[in-house]
Amino acid sequence: MADQPNAGLRPVRIAGAVDAAREAHALMACPGAGSGPRPTPASPPPEGAPSSAEWGNVLEIWEGHATDPEMRWRGSSGGVVTALAAFAIDTGAAEGAVHIRQSERNALLNESVISRARDGLIAAAGSRYAPASPCERLAEVATADRPIVFIGKPCDVQATAAATHQDPRLSRNIGLTISIFCAGTPSTAGTRALTEALGVPSGATVTSLRYRGDGWPGRMAATYLTADGTAHTSGTLSYEEGWGGILQRHRQWRCHLCADHTGEFADLSVGDPWDKPRGGGDAQGSSLIVVRTERGRAMLRQAMAAGAISATRREFGALAAAQPNLARTRRIMFGRLAGLRILGLGAPRYDGWALAGLWLARASLRDKAGSLFGTMRRAIRRKLWRAETASAGPRR
Repeated sequence: MADQPNAGLRPVRIAGAVDAAREAHALMACPGAGSGPRPTPASPPPEGAPSSAEWGNVLEIWEGHATDPEMRWRGSSGGVVTALAAFAIDTGAAEGAVHIRQSERNALLNESVISRARDGLIAAAGSRYAPASPCERLAEVATADRPIVFIGKPCDVQATAAATHQDPRLSRNIGLTISIFCAGTPSTAGTRALTEALGVPSGATVTSLRYRGDGWPGRMAATYLTADGTAHTSGTLSYEEGWGGILQRHRQWRCHLCADHTGEFADLSVGDPWDKPRGGGDAQGSSLIVVRTERGRAMLRQAMAAGAISATRREFGALAAAQPNLARTRRIMFGRLAGLRILGLGAPRYDGWALAGLWLARASLRDKAGSLFGTMRRAIRRKLWRAETASAGPRR
């Protein structure tokens, strides 16, 4: 994958010939092209479960945090993702975990890694609101000796699920999938806009960039070196200032057409409980945990029983209360896709997702009009009929 600074990561052809069958398999697994059928629940949904049309399979909802103080402090909310992966490795249930961390070569970029010890997980804890591609590690997962935990955005987990249907080695070696809630990925241009707002001088070398963590929801900050080699720490921005005021304006177009922001294809999905009052900079966070499969339920219960995670059960309504913006985005998605198709433009497919029915039944009249005609206006303004050319920029 190559980074296009104003867009995001784009695939570039690897050296050597690739046969047609391999290309077809790659396209089938690519979440950018769309999604096949959603996961089928192994058993009927529990009484009172939220609408699967809006939220996917939901078996249980918990709110909790890592009991390890450092994991909880460094994590974006409660450190639950880090704690689950570390527990799986420590107990031998997994050989390692695929995840994202700050690039060792360029602090403005991300890189995908497989950590095989808790130290690597803790060092990488916290959100990384920048282009990331953990699926680049699937080839290593396929040849691993024991199962691997996979941590990624909803689209990453969806791609992994599709790949497991094509490669029995992946089906055997993916021990657990954990998705983080996601409202879209900002481009590298967004990262640069953020560092500028933090007061990093032009020409300085950024040595670290923190988006979240060190409390909940955490503050954004950077460290950098000036031309004379002097180390500095930037000012800080709140989550609302950094994400709401800067980064979300740089999300790539495909993210605006995403119907899965909560990780429906994962065993466990984890996000922020935004229905809770936000504390100050030193507030201890907690994570909203959505159990989607029996495998996910078993791992969470084991981690809780071992004392790695402390969690309390929440009502099913907590999901919509905690993530109202993601609920609205799902309801209006059909209008966005329809607007593109009316213009004769490409749009991702969502086979069997019942987005039209959800749009008709749950979207307000204002949202129906906005999603349809607003998308058409944006598509024309952005000249989306022009093909995007990917250059062989910085590789992940």
